[in-house]
Amino acid sequence: MLKKLVLDGIDWVDARIPMTETWNKHLAQYPTPVNFNFWYFFGSLAMLVLVNQILTGIWLTMHYNPSAEGAFASIEYIMRDVPYGWLLRYMHSTGASAFFVVIYLHMFRGLIYGSYQKPRELIWIFGMLIFLVLMAEAFMGYLLPWGQMSFWGAQVIISLFGAIPIIGDDLTLWIRGDYVISGATLNRFFALHVVALPLALVALVFLHIVALHEVGSNNPDGVEIKQKKGTASEEAKGKFTFHKQYSGKKDIIDAVPFHPYFTVKDIMGVSGFLICFAAVIFFIPEGGGYFLEPPNFEAANGLKTPDHIAPVWYYTPYYAILRAIPDKLIGVVFFGGSIAILFLLPWLDRCKVKSIRYRSWKHKLNITQFIICFIVLGVLGALPATPLLTTVAQVASVGYFGFFIALWVYSKNEKTKPLPTRLTH
Repeated sequence: MLKKLVLDGIDWVDARIPMTETWNKHLAQYPTPVNFNFWYFFGSLAMLVLVNQILTGIWLTMHYNPSAEGAFASIEYIMRDVPYGWLLRYMHSTGASAFFVVIYLHMFRGLIYGSYQKPRELIWIFGMLIFLVLMAEAFMGYLLPWGQMSFWGAQVIISLFGAIPIIGDDLTLWIRGDYVISGATLNRFFALHVVALPLALVALVFLHIVALHEVGSNNPDGVEIKQKKGTASEEAKGKFTFHKQYSGKKDIIDAVPFHPYFTVKDIMGVSGFLICFAAVIFFIPEGGGYFLEPPNFEAANGLKTPDHIAPVWYYTPYYAILRAIPDKLIGVVFFGGSIAILFLLPWLDRCKVKSIRYRSWKHKLNITQFIICFIVLGVLGALPATPLLTTVAQVASVGYFGFFIALWVYSKNEKTKPLPTRLTH
């Protein structure tokens, strides 16, 4: 009797909104390449961290006071007097760093397996928009504790807009809402952080997933899963149809339904992530000064500048590029260009082979030097500037942008290995 009532209820809902069809299309029966590996955990982990940030953020806003007079004191109140407030705050602050760890690894997977290439260009564009909004969201949230590094970090970053010719000063004034960083700045950043940017982020994540499920997931081989299995000679000649949309058919090969096969696999990844996440929260929530800097445990003071002003670790590669160029305007151009050029990646890579497994040694070497330069820039951006470190940052900046230039040059006529006609296991 109970089962019949449940089924009747599901039918009643399905007659009004296609819940079961949506569930099957985007989760239960979504055809997933069978050779997904470790690097494919980070998409689902990004969703997990996003949910964590939203939920903990809601609870924190219940006790936070978005004013210059009360912001820092309200953080102290959350940490000391609110039941489990310290846990919520650390879940949120550590969660921000965890979000960027997961996102950077997710982007790296797309880079090495060519997940930005045709027909997935739009997926990459939506992903980069998510990254851009996430950077803005983290920057807005970074000011809210109203600590010394929050205050002076915001002062440095906002002042960069003043380098823009003609409109720079007016734009800086408009962003701050005052002639200096003040309560007006804090209020508008709070509104953007808790309302506008999360809505944009959720909308972009939705579009990212819809675009992904329309063309299907990439895989470590960079070979599309096939819908019909022909003879060996037919497969060798490419006489098979490519997967576009799954509707419950059983003739798709090299793929299995996402549920239960990859839901179970993702649970294992989530379990490992949560163990590491909990270890950081309970033992090193400040991350050695990289997640929460020591100056941020001191209330903001416009008359006292910290000895060394540096952004949080996930901004440091781009900050190092900015700081490596003596001219402020040119530095801002390259600072913005270091992110903007990522949007062009689908068109800069002209090779028809996606996965690094079958690309040339030139491509592997180029990706390796890019990752090394990115890490070096990240380290240098967190250190005080010296003539030697500035020179190293300039060399690493050349390597960063050189990756994209070299990719466009060699990718069109790149000598690649033969692609398999079926996915390898």
